[in-house]
Amino acid sequence: MAGNTLGRVFTVTSFGESHGPAIGCVVDGCPPGLVLSAEDIQRDLDRRKPGTSRHVTQRQESDRVEILSGLFEGRTTGTPIALLIRNEDQRSRDYGNLIDTFRPGHADYTYWQKYGIRDHRGGGRSSARETAVRVAAAAIAKKWLSEKHGVVIHGYLSQLGPIAVPFTNWTTVATNPFFAADDEVVGKLESYMDELRKAGDSVGAKITTVAEHVPVGWGAPVYAKLDADLAGAMMSINAVKAVEIGAGLASVEQRGSEHGDELTPEGFVTNHAGGILGGISTGQDIVVTIGIKPTSSIRVPRRSIDKQGNPAVVETNGRHDPCVGIRATPIAEAMMALVLMDHALLHRAQNADVATATPKIAGSVARTASSRDGQASSKASQKAEDL
Repeated sequence: MAGNTLGRVFTVTSFGESHGPAIGCVVDGCPPGLVLSAEDIQRDLDRRKPGTSRHVTQRQESDRVEILSGLFEGRTTGTPIALLIRNEDQRSRDYGNLIDTFRPGHADYTYWQKYGIRDHRGGGRSSARETAVRVAAAAIAKKWLSEKHGVVIHGYLSQLGPIAVPFTNWTTVATNPFFAADDEVVGKLESYMDELRKAGDSVGAKITTVAEHVPVGWGAPVYAKLDADLAGAMMSINAVKAVEIGAGLASVEQRGSEHGDELTPEGFVTNHAGGILGGISTGQDIVVTIGIKPTSSIRVPRRSIDKQGNPAVVETNGRHDPCVGIRATPIAEAMMALVLMDHALLHRAQNADVATATPKIAGSVARTASSRDGQASSKASQKAEDL
């Protein structure tokens, strides 16, 4: 199986299955000298891990990361960094009735047709369990980006099923299990999820991710556009079916006089482009929103077929997230960080000594957390004006 490596300079190669002994990855291309410890990585893993509330899967995993290589005396050496996370709470018996039957909405059928063999236990390689190692690898990228460029990456739940979640402030995101940026909507989300769980059904979600203080100039035409790489990385997340940069699909209804972000000596007036023009970062907030489909593993009986092509009915029991989007915010942040890290190093390799007469106007006159609704971003965004 090819296709398990992301990046060109800063690369991440992941391995492992949902019900195997462990999952992990090898991070290559990390610059030497970065102070790094397991605790730096563990913070983000704890935000993603299962069993953190009644609204997500109750699989109990500590997700403790082990750093096997690439460090000496607490600093990166520039050599490959191997990360390992052991699986501790597999319940393979929950999938015994799915050995010969394909689950609707899952990759069971396509994996079987492509490889002639599949791991039916929790989806094997196609399981969202694999995303834990992305979060682990991205913690390294986040730390380097923050220390070298002041880049800060946030994410929040912007919609749960039919419920739009407004943005109020970044502080609130860490205080609830939904990563919602508005305290007042949390009770409504909890009631909705309780009803959904009782019905044995599932729902999708939207996650908005914002990268602040990204310097102007990252990304390159024609096949290395920053937004193209971000879209590809986000689409690699399990259950993601849509990606929007900035105004996204809302730009279809906008006129050019509205959508085009005007420039002034003080900065861009708006950020409908989501911080990227011509595939190159503008110095504004980079805004990416992803759409996540409803969880495919549900208790509601669904029609399917078995390996012989006979009709079957699938009713999935076991431990599953009624909405996989609830735990997806750290994963979306991770993919943003991995892509930005790769582009930062690519830019440094070719363009580090480029100088122009025109001063950089990083940031916007009206900075936004979401270019679609104009909600206010973190006050820390003002720091970008100094870059």
